[in-house]
Amino acid sequence: MQFFAPWPHVSVISVIDILLVAIIVYEFLALIKGTRASLMVVGVAGLGLAFYLSRLGNLAALNWLISTLLPYTVFALIVVFAAEIRQALARLGRGLTLSRSVGSEADAYDDIVLAANLFCQNQTGALIVIEREIGLRTYVESGVPLDARLSYDLLATIFRPSAPLHDGAVIVQNDRVAAAACFLPLSMNPVLSTQLGTRHRAGIGVTEETDAIAVIVSEETGSISLAVSGKIERDLSVDQLRDRLGELLRLYVPPSTLPTPISNDSEVSEGSETESRLHDSPLKDSRLNQGADR
Repeated sequence: MQFFAPWPHVSVISVIDILLVAIIVYEFLALIKGTRASLMVVGVAGLGLAFYLSRLGNLAALNWLISTLLPYTVFALIVVFAAEIRQALARLGRGLTLSRSVGSEADAYDDIVLAANLFCQNQTGALIVIEREIGLRTYVESGVPLDARLSYDLLATIFRPSAPLHDGAVIVQNDRVAAAACFLPLSMNPVLSTQLGTRHRAGIGVTEETDAIAVIVSEETGSISLAVSGKIERDLSVDQLRDRLGELLRLYVPPSTLPTPISNDSEVSEGSETESRLHDSPLKDSRLNQGADR
């Protein structure tokens, strides 16, 4: 080709080769950006520079030491970057396989939104982890197995402060609650550790290791957060949470009436107990309207 005439040693294959290497390097840097692995890469680069300088300056002792340890660095890197390697392979697998669970569980996941609304109003701490492509069996086995159908009432019961299972995380698989009181890995991000509590760090930590989604409700402020891919979205409204879950789970989320927050007015306090229950229960729109007419 005439385009490569000024560079006789450059061919189309060479350009494709360079582009593929550039894409791999870019994806690797994007994968470790903002994680503890970025600092480790800097350390590895420092060791590589030291090895180069030892060769360049004929430093026999340093050259011998690095040459002796170099064959073991590959195994050390595999151990150090195990989490990042798993995440990269899982992302590659999701890209190659177009299999995706059908969004028939939209109503079940809507119960998570309703429960988050209740926890937000009552300032009840909660951590709900939704499994996607990567299995969470390791974390399920660390908790109390339930294998129960996901529902608003079940979540409200589990995270009740007096309940024995309210500490820890609830893991949801498809439309079922696999386990409660599960232990999750804490995020080791030094920036997040100074700003967030254990519940938020656990929600972020499991999303760093897997492709799961974590819904977190703060016990101190009642704010709703959503963690995905090692990042957290804080201070979400109930409608924003519902929209984000619909996007992440690829579900069609039709608009619906969510429970109305309980008011402090005297007129509401004088209402019936049935009407106050309707504010906190996931009833259909028609029953909500009937309760309002009363």
